[in-house]
Amino acid sequence: MGLFSVVRFDGLRDRDWIVYKYPSEKLTSGSSLIVQEGQVAIFVRGGMICDIMYPGSYKLNTQNLPVLASIVNIPFGGSTPFPAEIYFLNALTKLDIYWGTSDPIQLIDPKYQIKLRLRAFGQMGLKICDFATFFRELIGGMNKGDWIKYDKVQEYYKGVVILKIKSILANIVINEGISALEISTRLEEISDKAKYAISDEFAKYGMTVVNFYVKSINFPDEDFDKINSILQDKAAFDIMGDSRYVAKRSFDVYETAAGNDSGIAGAFVAGGIGFGAGMNMMQNVNNPNFNVGYNNSVSMTRTCPCCGIVVVENSRFCSNCGTSFMSKMCTCGQELQPGARFCLNCGKKVD
Repeated sequence: MGLFSVVRFDGLRDRDWIVYKYPSEKLTSGSSLIVQEGQVAIFVRGGMICDIMYPGSYKLNTQNLPVLASIVNIPFGGSTPFPAEIYFLNALTKLDIYWGTSDPIQLIDPKYQIKLRLRAFGQMGLKICDFATFFRELIGGMNKGDWIKYDKVQEYYKGVVILKIKSILANIVINEGISALEISTRLEEISDKAKYAISDEFAKYGMTVVNFYVKSINFPDEDFDKINSILQDKAAFDIMGDSRYVAKRSFDVYETAAGNDSGIAGAFVAGGIGFGAGMNMMQNVNNPNFNVGYNNSVSMTRTCPCCGIVVVENSRFCSNCGTSFMSKMCTCGQELQPGARFCLNCGKKVD
């Protein structure tokens, strides 16, 4: 027999291969071809696929290579050489194919109304189901060396996967109104939708999607900090109530402004608060009787006309001298001021 009496490929230590080209194109009739389990051998002549051999042992003759024999006129018997290319394809399922969105998906969160940059990562499994189509559509146009790795093929379908994932996530967030913080509970559903969406695309290249998983959906820390700040403010509002929360926020503004060059006045300008209203607010804050009550309402004050002590505005009597703050009427019909000793209209002494 000729130099290559047995044609076989025992595989590579790195199982990441998908196509291996046999090093010689000079074959001899009558040689043995051994195709290992998990492999398929494709004979190519002039760039055209001729014959496909599945796992087993074969003799290279016209009976086993009918298409190639009709092209190169393989002689009967003997060890006459004939030219052909042999490619071994990996027919095993490749499960550890990882994918990820290279660019974040920018969306407005429907619950918190802030822009988030979502990123998705996952894993998928592929298997060649139509060897002729796969070789013709993908491998035929590649710059073929001795062997081709899976990552070279991944460049072809990466765009398809990312496009489908972006579309599915955008639909869930925008059309279904699911917040980015809650979307992780939908990973199984998203994975199923993505597998269904990309299966037809891979079928065009002779491949089947064995499984597809979205393992995580996340966003940058600075985006999470924005949401966390909103959640903290919401919690404070729910606990403190409207009035107390507004008062607290005002205090925070004053405290921050105190450390700035513009001071308190700058805080009023930045917050759109009038100078007079701001000064009045500051006076109330400095007043020990200005109080945020337990009933979540801000209590205002009044001054007793008799002794001058400051009391709560809705008090009926002065806590110091006992003067009544309830309005009285003079016999002439004039409303008497609280604490008045004489009527301003008729001059009559108040009893």
